Amino acid sequence: MLKLAGLKLQWPNSLVGRTLWLTLLAVVVAQGIATMIWYSQSKHRELEGIRSASASMANMFASTVTFFQSLPLEYRHIVLDQIRNMGGTRFFVSFNQEPLLIEPVADSQLKAASIDSVKQVLRSKLPKARDITVEFSRPDRLRILKNDIFLSDLPKSWAHHTLTLEPLNPPILVVQIELAADEWLYIAALLPAPYISLKDEILGSDQILFLLFSTSLLLMLTYFMIRRQVKPLKRLAQAANDLSLNSDQPALVEEGASELVTATRAFNRMQLRINRYITDRETLFSAISHDLKTPITRLRLRTELLDDDAQREKFNRDLNELEMMVKGALQCVRETDIHENNEWVDLNDMLGSIAENHNQHQIKVVLPEKPIPQLWAKPLAMKRVLTNLIENGVKYGQKVRIFAYDNHERLELIILDDGKGIPESELETVFEPYYRLANDSEGHGLGLGISRNILHAHGGDLIIYNSIKGGLEAKVLIPHDFE
Repeated sequence: MLKLAGLKLQWPNSLVGRTLWLTLLAVVVAQGIATMIWYSQSKHRELEGIRSASASMANMFASTVTFFQSLPLEYRHIVLDQIRNMGGTRFFVSFNQEPLLIEPVADSQLKAASIDSVKQVLRSKLPKARDITVEFSRPDRLRILKNDIFLSDLPKSWAHHTLTLEPLNPPILVVQIELAADEWLYIAALLPAPYISLKDEILGSDQILFLLFSTSLLLMLTYFMIRRQVKPLKRLAQAANDLSLNSDQPALVEEGASELVTATRAFNRMQLRINRYITDRETLFSAISHDLKTPITRLRLRTELLDDDAQREKFNRDLNELEMMVKGALQCVRETDIHENNEWVDLNDMLGSIAENHNQHQIKVVLPEKPIPQLWAKPLAMKRVLTNLIENGVKYGQKVRIFAYDNHERLELIILDDGKGIPESELETVFEPYYRLANDSEGHGLGLGISRNILHAHGGDLIIYNSIKGGLEAKVLIPHDFE
């Protein structure tokens, strides 16, 4: 769970989602570091460049001032008029009786560096100047000749071609130098490219678009690459899940990265060994069943020939126990092997049919009040689990109540009886084969163990505990995403 600006972002669960998030994070961090390094270096070069360009322009301004100072006063305006009528000058020059008001543009590093450089050069070149002011103004608010005259009021041939650059409209450098009392030399000019804008931004719109495009392209390629690599992993996980239910599965195709090929090959070998083990086990138990039936039958016949009734009874009892042990072992083998396909199971009908067998004369099984959602499972195996638990509850607890809870991830069924419960120390022992707490001759002590094994094969579990209200609770946990 990630928290960002008060919002909670859920961390993806899938490998593809996490890889995309990590890739995006890596791209953002890498681009951020690269941008900081690039910005610091480019900003240093840009500051040096604008200082050099401003110093060069200041030298031209100083030369202009020296030139006009060398002219007689009555010729200065004549020369200015000739320059304006000719057009094409790189900056606008005028003589004013007072400094004009300047509405400065926003401060920035580039602006400060340019102003400092211009002032430094002019003060060194014009030591007799009484005052020097340097500032930047917007073209639409630039005053010329007088405070009530703006650039837009002048003929275009005078200054527009010199001081405007459509559609950028960059700021204009304005230098005012006091040569004598009531005599100010006014100079307005544009900085040379690429410093005309004074923009102090880390990333431009073109760079942002490029970063977005490259990041999107990287994420898209990463998505398709990881998704292709994850497919064999998903098939491997699905095959492992299916193997827990049915070992007779076809071998997986070995594809993908070398690690996945190695894991798939190991899984195929494991599945082959499991199939051989199960086959050998079934063959062994079938052979035992077949081989034991003949001697047991022969012993029964010989027992009938005994004259001593007490001995005959003891022999028959031992033979019955031996036969029950053989049948129990074979039943355990058969019950834990689930050879059926998954399908949607209606637990409401299944529980209803089980309860109907016990509620013929009186209510012994109370079903849930709310309907239970359908479940994707092995129907016969699930019925075997519920039948074992309900029959045990009715047999040893007289009455059973069933409660169902659905939390969208798994289904919980609680089967509560009215019995005395079982000792705390025996809560896990009862799942062991042939272990029984009751003294009756019915059953083999295999039902709870078989039920838990079936639920484990479904990805669920079976938990039993003594209820605080009395009786024994059996909690059946079944996931919804079982495949």
